[in-house]
Amino acid sequence: MSAANTGSGFAVLIPARMASTRLPDKPLADIGGIPMVVRVAQRARESGADLCVVATDDGRIVNACEAHGIPTVLTRADHPCGSDRLAEACALLGLPDDVVVVNVQGDEPLIEPALITAVAAELQARTDCVMSTAAHGIDALVDFLNPNVVKLVVDRRRTALYFSRAPIAWWRDGMASGIPAALPSPAPLRHIGIYAYRAGFLRRFPALEPAPMELTESLEQLRVLWHGERIAVHISLQAPGPGVDTPEDLTRVRAIFGSI
Repeated sequence: MSAANTGSGFAVLIPARMASTRLPDKPLADIGGIPMVVRVAQRARESGADLCVVATDDGRIVNACEAHGIPTVLTRADHPCGSDRLAEACALLGLPDDVVVVNVQGDEPLIEPALITAVAAELQARTDCVMSTAAHGIDALVDFLNPNVVKLVVDRRRTALYFSRAPIAWWRDGMASGIPAALPSPAPLRHIGIYAYRAGFLRRFPALEPAPMELTESLEQLRVLWHGERIAVHISLQAPGPGVDTPEDLTRVRAIFGSI
């Protein structure tokens, strides 16, 4: 697999490893007779990507993907995060610096192909940004207050200003008496964990010094902002389908596939 496979569009890389503690062997979890990581790759292919590759450190994942015609690259096992794995994958694939690479998580078998396309197009249209991501409006107060739901604020061009686990933007009047009874208007934004990068930036990202606010919030994307780079944000009109982190999530997703 080489850069020659990539035309004027974009590439999708799917990081996958077997180290999940809440759901052992998660990438190979069976969903309607097909491993989950293969389901993700099949959805990603529908986005119109010129290249769709699973980046993994485990031969079992390589074998499962190849059995279903999904190309892979075998990366090192010592990467601290998915971005580092994808940086190595870019080098192994020989992707030019200006190619847009979309990072699609290997536990998102219900991801909408149109969302992948939109995030790639957002970055392609924003030469002032090194990354793009996605968000949608929060419609439940419990999500706005939940620290496991990452929020973000943007400027008028939909460039990210900040990401946080705290409820932002802080509703001064609605929060005056403590916990609000309703959501502010306009609706706050929930971050969707999909990213597009230019391959050149993705290759240098692992060498950037971690940001103090990144370590405080446990949000890797804050490193990008701390170093003065910009992230474009695609605002989706709908929430993404559920991902798979736990056995309960897997049961729910299996039921959805069974009804399709």
